[in-house]
Amino acid sequence: MGLFDRLLGGSKSVSVTNQAKPAKKQEEAFFLDADASSSMGDVQFMRRSNTIRHTFPGTASSPGNKEMIDEVASMTSRREMATPGLGGEVEKTVDTDLTGGVPKPVKKTFAEQMSKAQLDQRMKGSAVGVNVPGGPAAIKAQKEEQASTQVQPSSGSPSTAKPGDIGAFKGWVKDL
Repeated sequence: MGLFDRLLGGSKSVSVTNQAKPAKKQEEAFFLDADASSSMGDVQFMRRSNTIRHTFPGTASSPGNKEMIDEVASMTSRREMATPGLGGEVEKTVDTDLTGGVPKPVKKTFAEQMSKAQLDQRMKGSAVGVNVPGGPAAIKAQKEEQASTQVQPSSGSPSTAKPGDIGAFKGWVKDL
């Protein structure tokens, strides 16, 4: 009872200041093999290979029962047998080339001159005048108007007024 002994002063106090510590023992290197040092359990049980057999029903495009057998170990896996028609398999097709590697000749196309009649025929489509205000209907109305002005002789003096000119309105005001 160290606490009460000091208070009562009944025991000797020994002070240890420079006491020699015992020397440490030289430890030898100790190595375990990979199987003994692992903490995974029974390594031999995990290393053995298992055979896994999967069966599948057939489909409309590939009728009949399908089967796949795999050999699986802890580090390796290989497919022993697979029935044709299972997914994941790609059937290799062999392309037979009868030309012997000779390429096809290039078809050269050059722009040919087009006559005015052919150009007019191609421009009759609705694609011409797409960005015109009013669209194809406005173009058609304009063509009809031009055709009617060419057929009818113009009455009075030829007008040289520009679109948006208010000269005609000024003349009417003077007449009033």
